[in-house]
Amino acid sequence: MLPQSVSRKSDDEDHPRTGTLWTASANIITVMVGTGVLSRAWDIAQLGWIAGPAVMLLFSFVGYYTSRLLSDCYRTNDPKTGNPKTGERNSTYMDCVYSILGGAKARVCGILQNMTLFRNAIRCIVDASVGMMAIKYMNCLHESDGENSCSILSNPYMIAFGITEILLSQIPDFDHIWWLSIVAAVMFGVYSLIGIGLGIAQVAASGSFKGSLKVISVGDATETQKIWNCFQALGNIASAYSFSEILIETQDTIGSPPSEVKTMKKAISLSTVAMTSIYMLCGCMGYAAFGDDTPTNFLISLGFDKPFWLLDIANAAVVINLVGAYQINSQPIFAFVEKKVDQRWPRSELIAKEIKIPLPGLGQYNMKPFRLVWRTVFVILTTVISMLFPFVFNEILDIISLGFWPLMVYFPVEMYIRQKQIPRWSTKWVSLQMLSMACLVMSIMATVGLIPGLKDDFKDNSPFGMSY
Repeated sequence: MLPQSVSRKSDDEDHPRTGTLWTASANIITVMVGTGVLSRAWDIAQLGWIAGPAVMLLFSFVGYYTSRLLSDCYRTNDPKTGNPKTGERNSTYMDCVYSILGGAKARVCGILQNMTLFRNAIRCIVDASVGMMAIKYMNCLHESDGENSCSILSNPYMIAFGITEILLSQIPDFDHIWWLSIVAAVMFGVYSLIGIGLGIAQVAASGSFKGSLKVISVGDATETQKIWNCFQALGNIASAYSFSEILIETQDTIGSPPSEVKTMKKAISLSTVAMTSIYMLCGCMGYAAFGDDTPTNFLISLGFDKPFWLLDIANAAVVINLVGAYQINSQPIFAFVEKKVDQRWPRSELIAKEIKIPLPGLGQYNMKPFRLVWRTVFVILTTVISMLFPFVFNEILDIISLGFWPLMVYFPVEMYIRQKQIPRWSTKWVSLQMLSMACLVMSIMATVGLIPGLKDDFKDNSPFGMSY
């Protein structure tokens, strides 16, 4: 019997699955990117022209490979035939771990997955508010010809973002946000192309490529600070290829035939190639444009200050992208809590009650009072935390969860070994374990790299005090 924290869907008849290659790819891209694509230039700047792109290619392969391993775990081997194609579905990441590795590891996976999704939701609020503030700040500078200080507080923008997410959070489940993930992916394309174009223009204007071939060559920082930054860049690039926290949930929306695994693997391939190409272009052109002075985000950190209208479009696209990213990260948490509540109080009218609301031109919406209250509370909680600890909280969760390794590498590798019954000490078993251990070492290095920044954030940030 499954523990209450795990819920299973029995077969194809439990709910219609209409997801496609394109909706799955849009989900993956939206979760992978956030505004991280605009930070790849900073990551390459910490590592240099040789190591930066090399590390990016390395982790693109690791993310691609381990994601394919995880997608193979969507169905459990049929106990009669041993064939996974006819086995039972695992509708969530936690279900996969439970059915293959057991309850104890499933609970650990559930904690890490929900922690990661919660952190991502908070990061969306913070980054979106910074994007909105950047629009206001640039317009203020433009109107005053750079004479005004234009200090802008983040709180109103975080609240506005939270109100938008309260409305969108009433979308019933993960299956119904496909259109939002497609809009978010399109917006990602908009601001990425603008960033690449501005980088090319900056290089053309200067007439040279800036930067260094050396590792940790950036700026006037001490050697110790450069090493910390190098570790942090390593973690940033690795995390940029991690979308395992929503992979199984996305795969569970895909219709068949062809099989969900085939479609998912195509989506993984398409997304990885697309993201690596854009990461490389944004990262390399940003580093070539700014060299040692490369900002953490060259659209939001005012790496460019003109043309104002184009930067406004880019930052508006960033905000819209993050509206979708928040929902993609939050919907699995909503589903987890609501299923657990249903299991705990299966006969409660308060939990199950629905109010049918006709929507002109859109049909009927079934509003659940519990869903309305719980999801509203969740959005308010993430918004308040974002206002209190805009940067500190995310870094603390990164340190606790040990970065990208558990969800991106450890669980997919261990489940694949168990499900395929790979013999211990065989060549494939040793290779997979070596991959996992190497990624663990890099994850520890990346986690260590966060600690100095965490100290600075505690000193430099006050509750409700983030401003531009």
